[in-house]
Amino acid sequence: METNSTSNALVEVAEFGTDSRYRLVHFEGHGWEPLAPEEFEPRVHQLFPDLDPHDPQRVQWADHPWEWPAWHPGEA
Repeated sequence: METNSTSNALVEVAEFGTDSRYRLVHFEGHGWEPLAPEEFEPRVHQLFPDLDPHDPQRVQWADHPWEWPAWHPGEA
């Protein structure tokens, strides 16, 4: 469901996938990037230093907020 708040989003996180340890993340003005959980907040702060990554108006998740596919070191 689209709302006017979508235009305020600086960060959009794509659907949860199980075939990768990454989620695609779109940063306004920078395009899409595959990010692992440990990369997400540092990248948000790098591009938007004053943005709270937990602000649902500015950071929108397609589904499963703050979840990433299970991944264990050594997996492809």
